[in-house]
Amino acid sequence: MYNKVEICGVNTATLKVLSEAEKMRLLREMQAGNRRARDELVKGNLRLVLSVVQRFTQRGENLDDLFQVGCIGLIKSIDNFDISQDVRFSTYAVPMIIGEIRRYLRDNNAIRISRSLRDTAYRAMQAKELLLNKHHREPTIEEIAQQMNMPREDVVIALEAIVEPVSLYEPVYNDGGDTIYVMDQVGDHNDDNNWLDEIALKEAITNLGDREKKILGLRFFKGLTQVEVSKEIGISQAQVSRLEKSALDKIKREL
Repeated sequence: MYNKVEICGVNTATLKVLSEAEKMRLLREMQAGNRRARDELVKGNLRLVLSVVQRFTQRGENLDDLFQVGCIGLIKSIDNFDISQDVRFSTYAVPMIIGEIRRYLRDNNAIRISRSLRDTAYRAMQAKELLLNKHHREPTIEEIAQQMNMPREDVVIALEAIVEPVSLYEPVYNDGGDTIYVMDQVGDHNDDNNWLDEIALKEAITNLGDREKKILGLRFFKGLTQVEVSKEIGISQAQVSRLEKSALDKIKREL
């Protein structure tokens, strides 16, 4: 189905594919000022964009969006290609298209990572690869940090920053029956004692008088000061302080 991506209602599978000689001819004409040649170059290389987009199909991104972003990379490569170099146009254009798509994915990530942090992570991966080839074993974080001459903590933070977030609804196991998701394996720190404490706290508050409940509600749920509470219910600040302390003492004794 990816070969049938439509743009502006046109099936890209039916688009013309230019030969290398045709590309070079059109590039020369374009650089001589022929704008029509530029348009033909774009149309004649949309299949190239599509082939690059297929590399990113497993990321869950909208293919139409990636295709349009890839077209921006194609246009940049057309405008900047040096015909004096002995290089095929596709050899130059493909990395440009890939780079444009990767920038789009990075900038539209739900979690924004700074450029410096990302660069540190990439250098750490290069150092890891170098040490792996040298010692024929997985290097430790300490060895990677020493290789980079950086603090261990900075290396750990950088490497963790570029790890793709996992959805809680990501399936981790399925034997043909009920699927087990990531959220099913996330620990819950609420044990029986936590539930009992919560129930006991609710009962302790229920046993307070109406004025004590109101004072605690205004103080700890609405965030009012004792002076503001005294004005709200028509008693002195000293009385509010005594009633508040009394209510809290009752709750402590109940618990």
